[in-house]
Amino acid sequence: SIGPRVISGAGGQTAFAIGSFLSNGGRGITVMTSTTGGGKVSRIVPMLAEGTIVTVPRTISDYVITEYGIAHIKGKTQRQRALELIGIAHPDFRAELKKEAEKLYWP
Repeated sequence: SIGPRVISGAGGQTAFAIGSFLSNGGRGITVMTSTTGGGKVSRIVPMLAEGTIVTVPRTISDYVITEYGIAHIKGKTQRQRALELIGIAHPDFRAELKKEAEKLYWP
């Protein structure tokens, strides 16, 4: 989706994620590039846009991988998840992501 506008269905992604989460020793792994738009837009963002449809919920997300590393997010707090994801974001966006995370997740 782009905001509330549905572009396509989830296909088997949700079922696959649930299956990996429930299987003995299974891991939910999301692999993505850190940017889009020729490197001008970060795919790791402080907050999803209102109305964004989420296919795999955070409660069954285990690992997120970009070309900058691996974030292990399962069982972590929102603050910890944010720091893990910032660590695998494109370096050009990390300072701004950290600043926004501090606004959202630090008292």
